[in-house]
Amino acid sequence: MTNSQQLLLECTRRELFQRSGLGIGSAALATLLAEDLGLADESLTLDSANRMAPRATHFPARAKNVIFLHMVGAPSQLDLFEDKPVLRENDDKPCPDHLLEGQRFAFLRGHPKLMGSSFKFKRHGESGQVFSELLPHLSTMADDIAILKTLHTEQFNHAPAQLFMQTGFPRFGRPCIGSWASYGLGSENRDLPGFVVLITGSVGGAGNSLWGSGFLPTLHQGVEFRSKGDPVLFLSNPAGMKKTDRRRIVDVINRLNAQQLEEIGDPEIATRISQYEMAFRMQTSVPELMDISSESKQVHQMYGTSPGNVSFANNCLLARRLVERGVRFVQLFDQGWDHHGSLKSNLVNKCKQVDRPVAALLKDLKQRGLLDETLVVWGSEFGRTPMLQNDRSKAGRDHHKDAFCIWMAGGGIKGGVTVGETDDLGYFPVKDPVSVHDFHATLLHLLGVDHERLTYRFQGRQFRLTDVSGNVVQPVIA
Repeated sequence: MTNSQQLLLECTRRELFQRSGLGIGSAALATLLAEDLGLADESLTLDSANRMAPRATHFPARAKNVIFLHMVGAPSQLDLFEDKPVLRENDDKPCPDHLLEGQRFAFLRGHPKLMGSSFKFKRHGESGQVFSELLPHLSTMADDIAILKTLHTEQFNHAPAQLFMQTGFPRFGRPCIGSWASYGLGSENRDLPGFVVLITGSVGGAGNSLWGSGFLPTLHQGVEFRSKGDPVLFLSNPAGMKKTDRRRIVDVINRLNAQQLEEIGDPEIATRISQYEMAFRMQTSVPELMDISSESKQVHQMYGTSPGNVSFANNCLLARRLVERGVRFVQLFDQGWDHHGSLKSNLVNKCKQVDRPVAALLKDLKQRGLLDETLVVWGSEFGRTPMLQNDRSKAGRDHHKDAFCIWMAGGGIKGGVTVGETDDLGYFPVKDPVSVHDFHATLLHLLGVDHERLTYRFQGRQFRLTDVSGNVVQPVIA
């Protein structure tokens, strides 16, 4: 009788699949967290006992962690950050011909009219950063925020533009930025994934490819946490299942894997063993992390959180708790920003949902001494046109790829600065355009990573997040 057969006698099939609860669900979790031995660069070291151990950076890092707030659907920069008096003066006038020549739009047809913002703008802080009246809380943090006003992308429809923003490529199959960060830098917490995703609403568009690892080892894929119900799918034990029973089953599976590793020497088996162990530890670490009821009344009031509910505010607080515990990359997706019609009322409602908790997140990180090492990013896949979509009763804005805003704060960012300038109508960049690859290069730079050296060999060539372009946006670096 072989060793493997003997081990199987110690745990029957019924025990393995029916009693343990590991079955399909836990196997899926193990696959999600599986890894291999690939290194991002020869200069990056990897602890053989912990495949996700923190790795050396190419140069001193300004940020250790990232919180990326992606507003799904694309908020109107012309109603939040871009004050355009000339556009208001020309409200309801025909769009100039030169803005339409050679341009492609998602829904606009014919010769549309211009639409100025109906919201008031004001300068804030010592820096004089301009914010819309829709962002009263965020504007109090004006001197901590750097705004890029000339970001441009190659895509004007949601799914490919979302992919381009998150992966640097408009089609499926490439690793997202969080996966690249996890792959290059590892994690500081052995009991939690290095890359965590929190969602309010439905992501839609490109779906879970936005936090996929692509051709990178699957360990670096984002793991979705839920603020209500089971924090991670298939993580909890089934009814009647004791922790000691799960421990026994994990031990048996790992002994079987160890036997197989000895026989065939596949390194993937070694990583599978370590990730079953991590999944077991997550049964303790994740519920404690996700229970925000332990936070003070003052914290809940600041964020506008309500324990047990699903909300963007709750996810912002969870983001702080995650980086506090050493999670490398936290990605928040908030759905509901695709305002082709009824923009005024819809934008007001969405800003009420996010303005307070985002400002609270920045203040909370700052008060705890975490903002200096945590890079916070707020943005979307593209912007909105200065032209009117629909009639005035249902006024909205179409997709716009040539100029939109994104802001960054914390982790090595020079607060209170504005980069780039658009024309009087907010249509084209006229000064300091910033590409998506430039933005990616800047984010990696703040993490201490040279975007040209963070590569992975796949299908015969070296791939990187920034493809064959990308320059660090130096004016935002402190």
